[in-house]
Amino acid sequence: MYCSKGFLSKTRSHDSFSYWVDDKSPVGPDQATAIKRLAKISLVKKLMKKWSVTQNLTFKEQLESGIRYFDLRVSSKPGEAGQEIYFIHGLFGIRVSDGLMEINTFLTHHPTEVVFLDFNHFYAMDKNHHVYLIGRIKEVFGSRLCTKECVENVTLNYLWEKKQQVLIFYHHPIYEENPILWPGNKMPAPWANTTSVHKLLQFLETTLGERAKHGTFHVSQAILTPRVKTIARHLIRGLKNTLVHRNLPLILNWVKSQKPGIMGVNIITSDFVELVDFAASVIALNDLLLEEGKSST
Repeated sequence: MYCSKGFLSKTRSHDSFSYWVDDKSPVGPDQATAIKRLAKISLVKKLMKKWSVTQNLTFKEQLESGIRYFDLRVSSKPGEAGQEIYFIHGLFGIRVSDGLMEINTFLTHHPTEVVFLDFNHFYAMDKNHHVYLIGRIKEVFGSRLCTKECVENVTLNYLWEKKQQVLIFYHHPIYEENPILWPGNKMPAPWANTTSVHKLLQFLETTLGERAKHGTFHVSQAILTPRVKTIARHLIRGLKNTLVHRNLPLILNWVKSQKPGIMGVNIITSDFVELVDFAASVIALNDLLLEEGKSST
C-alpha cells in the first residue's frame, strides 16, 4: 500500500488457499500428463498433497494473523457441469466463492482493513468461466472493490474515504472490460525458482534493485521451489519438512534486515507463514517509514 513516504510493506501468503486440497478429487489441469497418469494410484495423490499444501492457516486465520495479500490460482473442474471455479495447486481446493465470502466476512468486521487479491493463474477456463468468476467477485465485495487507479493515488486515506477495502489483480486480458480489475502488470512478482536459500536471497536483492520506482506494486517471493529430484528424494517428507522448516529462519532474517519504501520491499510472500513471526516482522518494517517521516519533519 502506498503512503506519503513510499510503499508500506504488506504480508502475503504463497498459494494462499492451499491449506486444504482434496486428494479425492481429480488432479488439476495445472499438472503434467505424466503426473495425471500416476495419480490414478490413490497413494500418489496422498503424496501430492504433501507437496501441494503450502499453508496451514485458513483464510480467516491468515487474515487474523496479519496477512493482507493473497496469491490465488483458480480452475474449473473438468467434467463438472456449470461454471463453478475452484482454487487449485496440483489438487483442487475449496470453491472460490466460499473463500471470497470468508474474506468478506472479515472485512465486514474490520472496516479499515485492506486486502489485495491476486488472481494470477487460470486453468481450464473459457470466457464464460471468467464472466462467472468476475460476477461472483462483484456480488461478494460490491462497493468494497477499488477501481483501477494510478498506484501512487491509492493511499490508505484514499481508500478509507471511499470505504473501499479490496483490490483485485487479474492476469487475463478480460481485465480491460472491468474497471474493478487491476492488470497483472501492476503486480510484478519475480520468481527465483530455486531450492537454494542463498540463491533465493541473492535473487531477492537483485530484483529489489531492479524494481520500478513508480507505477506498480512489487512482490518479493521469499519462497523455495522444489525440483522433481527434490520431491523424488524426499517423497514422504513433503514441502514443509524438506525445504521450509530449516530455511524459513534465514529468510526471516533477510526480511528483518529490509526497509520499505520506493526502492525497498513492498509485498513479501512466504510458505507456512505461521511457523515464524513472519507477518509481525513484515508489519514492523513500516515503523521505519514512520521514523523517516518524523525525522524529515
